[in-house]
Amino acid sequence: MHIVYVSDGKAGHRSQAVGLYKAMQRQSAEEVTFEEVSIDKLPVFSLLSAIFNKNIAALKQRPNYIFGVGSHTQLRVLLLGEVYPQAKTIILMKPNFPVAWFDYAIIPEHDGVAASERVIVTKGALNPIVNEQRHQQNRFLIALGGSSKRHQWNEAKVLDSIQQIVDLHPQADIILTTSRRTPKEFLEHLNEKAFVSRLKIFPVEKTPQGWIFEEMQKAEAVWVTEDSVSMIFEALTAGCKVGVMEVDRLKEDRITNSIDLILKQQLVFTEFDLKKLTEAMTFTEAEKVANRLLSK
Repeated sequence: MHIVYVSDGKAGHRSQAVGLYKAMQRQSAEEVTFEEVSIDKLPVFSLLSAIFNKNIAALKQRPNYIFGVGSHTQLRVLLLGEVYPQAKTIILMKPNFPVAWFDYAIIPEHDGVAASERVIVTKGALNPIVNEQRHQQNRFLIALGGSSKRHQWNEAKVLDSIQQIVDLHPQADIILTTSRRTPKEFLEHLNEKAFVSRLKIFPVEKTPQGWIFEEMQKAEAVWVTEDSVSMIFEALTAGCKVGVMEVDRLKEDRITNSIDLILKQQLVFTEFDLKKLTEAMTFTEAEKVANRLLSK
């Protein structure tokens, strides 16, 4: 079984496609292979021409599934589906084209599209994490984001949140990491606080690829600033108890709505006391989608 992923080069989009591929690989009785092809190597004119001879040189082998994530991949996924009509076209987002044009659309529930024969609704975007059952009691991770188009970083609020986590858990081993959006001066100001001695700090610039996923496998609980939505769902998938650290919102949209929805569903809490976080749960959205696709 061969999967072709039409890539727009965005790491967050690739994570979703790889998450589904890995889940299908775990569930399938046959070998599952994965090929990533940049949209730059799939010009629309070439795809239109390829429809007539049912083959395209950019691909190493004929696909069984064609994945796309991101607006710029959608037309190419549809055209590749015409080149290889035996392949299933899978778009991992709410598409700009009619859903009926794809074999399946994998759509997060916050987009408000009802499940159907072609629509598979998920809690958040898919990711490649699985719960490896290695969580250590009283080991916590604090993961900081930063400003975005919908959130404004509030240093005072974040510092207060961190101090509450530290003060409420005097026996805990607490690891803190930043992101590329975290203001550069923040760690300087954090280091001026008395409670910083309780933290083990790993700036994002000094962490290797995959470091944070490994920390999630070991953490009993993870606190994430609410701007880092994908990280919240990754922590849930890893099997952690998850707390959300509030920052200021600049606007409300489907992404902020997704946070409000999982808070309402009590999957996560804006609490800093471990006892008030919901028990870690089985959160296997990629597995559910893979099962649905393979059962067809």
